[in-house]
Amino acid sequence: METAVQNNDEIEIDLVDLIRQIWRNKGIIILSALTLGLIVVLFGKLFLTPEFASTTKMYVLAKQENATPTNGDLQASTMLTKDYAELIKSRDVTETVISELGLNMTSEQLLDKMEISTPADTRVLAIKITDPDPYKAREIADAVRNVAAEHIQKVMNIEAVNVVEQANIPKNPQGPNVTKNGIVGALLGAIVAIAVVLVIYMTNDTIKTSDDVEKYLNLSTLGVIPLAEDEPKSKKRKIKKNKKRNGDAGLEIGRAH
Repeated sequence: METAVQNNDEIEIDLVDLIRQIWRNKGIIILSALTLGLIVVLFGKLFLTPEFASTTKMYVLAKQENATPTNGDLQASTMLTKDYAELIKSRDVTETVISELGLNMTSEQLLDKMEISTPADTRVLAIKITDPDPYKAREIADAVRNVAAEHIQKVMNIEAVNVVEQANIPKNPQGPNVTKNGIVGALLGAIVAIAVVLVIYMTNDTIKTSDDVEKYLNLSTLGVIPLAEDEPKSKKRKIKKNKKRNGDAGLEIGRAH
């Protein structure tokens, strides 16, 4: 009778050997990091267009009867700031700006370039416009502020919208950050290379040493036959030929007897 023995497969991970394996492949890991980082940098410089941001700010105050604003007026203006921001992004404002400047874009495209922000506990609205052309970004920002001020006064019955800050001409692009992207790409390249090394290490079940025989097959080794790996190939071939010739000679002798 044949008895089948089933052993549960267990994966044992030697942390020291794992770190040693990663260290052995450090050259590949560094090369992968440098390659992917360089690819990301070149892609950013060759295919991504720098974007410049111009910001203008305006101050909105609710209509009051007296010359001096009261606390109620100030609180009402603060609560209505979000409403003002939505009015700035309305289609009436965007279409008017596009018409006045003769822009070759839609309202949705202009909104993609626009960002409205409000500092906490203030009635100041900041309008930021991004564009590949810094002068065009400033022109659009000022136009949006002027058109939005008129629209807010008309819709919300606001007494005045004051300009806090004119739009600036940006000198440096706000993005893309090629250096930062390159560093991120290099880190990703290193992580991918390490992951590949770990996968190869964990899936490699070949037996290389006598310790592996005892570890994976639960067998004891009786002896180890060393292989002369440092011998020249030509010498090995001669030895094989001599063995073959000696074997043929022995066969002839056997036939002769």
